[in-house]
Amino acid sequence: MALKLSLLAMLLFLLLASTSKAHASVFDVTSATYGAKPDSDVSKALAKAWSDACGLPSASKVVVPSGTYKLKEATFRGPCKARIEMQVRGTLQAPADTGQLTRPNTWVGFQYIDMLTLSGGGTFDGQGALAWSQNDYHKNKNCKPIPVKLRFEFLTNSKVLDITSLNSKNFHMHVFWCNYTTFQYLTITAPDKSENTDGIHIGASTSINITHAKIGTGDDCVSIGDDSHQITVIDVTRGPGHGISIGSLGRYKEEKDVTMIIVKNCTLTNTQNGVRIKT
Repeated sequence: MALKLSLLAMLLFLLLASTSKAHASVFDVTSATYGAKPDSDVSKALAKAWSDACGLPSASKVVVPSGTYKLKEATFRGPCKARIEMQVRGTLQAPADTGQLTRPNTWVGFQYIDMLTLSGGGTFDGQGALAWSQNDYHKNKNCKPIPVKLRFEFLTNSKVLDITSLNSKNFHMHVFWCNYTTFQYLTITAPDKSENTDGIHIGASTSINITHAKIGTGDDCVSIGDDSHQITVIDVTRGPGHGISIGSLGRYKEEKDVTMIIVKNCTLTNTQNGVRIKT
C-alpha cells in the first residue's frame, strides 16, 4: 500500500511539474516591477519586460493590459532563449509628430526571433494624419523618410494574430527576411487618402501565410517584393486600397525572382486593382 501511495505521489509531482513548465511566465508591464501606467509612455517598461522575458530559458509572455498607452518607439530583438509571446490587449499609441521619433524608418520592430507570437486583440495606433499631409514621396524621391509602423525582420516559425493596425504613417507592416511566419485575424485600416500606407509588404521572405484578415488602406493591401517565395494569401477582405500587388519589380538589376504566390478566396471592394504585377 505504501509503495502504491509513493508511486502515486511521484506521478502527481511529475504531472504538476510538466504542467507548470507548459505555462508561460508572465511579464506584465503594469506590475510593480515595470511600473507602466495608462496614458503615459511605456517605452522603458516594455523594453525591460522584453529583456527579462527574452532571457528566460522557458516560455514567456509580455503583457500590455487594457488601456491606452503612449509608446515613443521600440525594438524587440532576439534571439530569445525560448518561445516568447507579446500580448497587447490595450492600445499602443505612436507620437503624432514624426519629429518626436529618433529613428527615421521604424516605430516598432521585431528582429532575430524564433517562435515569436504577437497577439492579444489590441491596437497599434500610428496617429498618421499629420504624416500623410507631409508625405510628398510621389513628387520628391529625396523626401524625409516616414517610419514604418511594425517591422518584422529575420523571424522564423512565428505568428502575428488578432491585432489591429490603425492609421499608420507609412507601411503598416513590413516583413523582411522572414521564414515560416503566419499573419492571421488581422484588421489593418487607414483612409483611402493615406498615401504609401501598404497593409503588409513582404520582401526576401519564404513561406509567409496571410489568412482571415481585413485590410483597407490608401495603397496596396498586400505587396510582394523581390526574392519572395511561397506566399499564400487566403480569405482576406480588402478595400479601399490599390489591391494585391507583386512588385514593384525591375527597378534594380540585382533583384531576385518572385515564385509560388497563391491568392485564393479573397474579396476586394472599392480597390483600384484586383491582383496585379507592377514593373
